[in-house]
Amino acid sequence: MPSFIPGRELSRRFFLEIIRPLLLRHVPQLRYSAALIGPGSDVLGFDTKLSTDHDWGPRVVLFLHEQDMPALDAIHAFLGQELPQWFYGFPVSITQPASDDADPGAKGVPDHRVAITSLRLFVAYHLAYDIDYPLAAADWLTFPAQILREITTGTVHEDGTGELTALRQRLAWYPHDVWLYILAAGWNRIGQEEHLMPRAGSVGDELGSALIGSRLVRDIMSLCFLYERQYAPYPKWFGSAFQQLSSSNMAADLQHAQHAQTWQEREHALVRAYSALAQLHNQAAITNVLPDIASSFYTRPFRVIHGGAYAEAIRTQISDPVVRHIAARRLIGNIDQISDNTDIHAISAWRPILRALYQ
Repeated sequence: MPSFIPGRELSRRFFLEIIRPLLLRHVPQLRYSAALIGPGSDVLGFDTKLSTDHDWGPRVVLFLHEQDMPALDAIHAFLGQELPQWFYGFPVSITQPASDDADPGAKGVPDHRVAITSLRLFVAYHLAYDIDYPLAAADWLTFPAQILREITTGTVHEDGTGELTALRQRLAWYPHDVWLYILAAGWNRIGQEEHLMPRAGSVGDELGSALIGSRLVRDIMSLCFLYERQYAPYPKWFGSAFQQLSSSNMAADLQHAQHAQTWQEREHALVRAYSALAQLHNQAAITNVLPDIASSFYTRPFRVIHGGAYAEAIRTQISDPVVRHIAARRLIGNIDQISDNTDIHAISAWRPILRALYQ
């Protein structure tokens, strides 16, 4: 087995050593962009040797100008004929050759991992959005964070058109008032459930209490991503990406909340995490300073941070009239806060349907 090379680095070498020379030889006047973006653990930088067993290998996405798309078939043809079957010991073919002792210098890979498209088609496929149109609040609220992260991270090897860089800058982060709305909705989720965790536990339902506690842990982590202006990835890498945040110093309390055997232990851990999250909010200076110490839920012996108060304080700071109208109706949040359904996040055809929620 070859030594593992992270997918980003393997893609960079594949482009520089193989793809670019072939393009220069066959279509020297072609202007294009080349990158490793889109779905994949390698795009996010979380791939390991275990990732190499499927859907992994030397790959690049080529973006052509719309007027150059007629050249797509010809490019596919010469790549299929001239790409090596192996690159740094990894199969270039999507379907690995039958024998690992095949000629390493052999060429001809019709089912390679060089995707050729236009930026318009790529974005339409992944986000169901036409890049020629301005972005509306309803667009931002129905773009899954995991897809935005997959487009704005990864690596750009060459941007001969400048279009890819411009798009990534355009999608780099939510507009300010959309961000405020999503923050408010995140706090609202905490406010709606923070008192339910101890209440369930107080009647002996530790399983139900733990389930609610886990939901609160995820909501806290999601707000950390938002405060640090980082798109959260899909569930497999959610925790790994959280560890890269500066607010990951609350991870011990969150893990304690997850592993607690009693609701009282769970509450102690969550209260510490609530306090750290409240401090993160106050550091952002988007509202007046709010209390960062948990207090009783009415007269009950349950300690909460009163997430609803945070939500309302943030909501009052929204100035964009469209976003204010959305926020006035209900703080349902964005697509990530409404549903964690895999298909809704991964299949862009759902987005036009969900968009109606905000119109």
